[in-house]
Amino acid sequence: MSRFPNHTVEDAPEGSRPILQKIAQASPTGRPLNVHAQMAHSPAVLAAYASLRAITAEHGTLDLKVSWALNLATAAAVGNRYMIGIASRFAALNGWGESQIAALRSGTTTGNAKIDALTRVVTEAAASAGSVTDVTWKAAQQAGWSDAQLAEAFAYIGLTVFTGYFLNYAQTDADV
Repeated sequence: MSRFPNHTVEDAPEGSRPILQKIAQASPTGRPLNVHAQMAHSPAVLAAYASLRAITAEHGTLDLKVSWALNLATAAAVGNRYMIGIASRFAALNGWGESQIAALRSGTTTGNAKIDALTRVVTEAAASAGSVTDVTWKAAQQAGWSDAQLAEAFAYIGLTVFTGYFLNYAQTDADV
């Protein structure tokens, strides 16, 4: 059972309402997902989440297909089924096939060596409190990822870990 109530725009704390409204307007369902509705219980939590999303969207240079691969690989490392479901859905919407999505979840090869090298970095970092071995890092560089892209990948780790940990913390019921 969830630890926090699912808020609507109307009953959310005042500081959360404009952020939750913006999230609802961008949602394909026209309403916030349970994760957003529960984050709204604390304006600080919802604002932190929305800020991470906005920053990656505004300043990110990795295309959406790559970013959702990173989100899915990180979600699998975090181990939250809800986040894995969300990331899988968006990975599919952004061009990943079923077998590739399964590979991103399990840490096996997607058939794209360059993507596999980068997802190994984020998986290792998410599973090891941010630590990545030199071997994994150098393999990503040798696969063609720049230091700027490797730095940017951390933003997706942060967003996904933040979300996945909140889902675990709040025991949010899945609605995806």
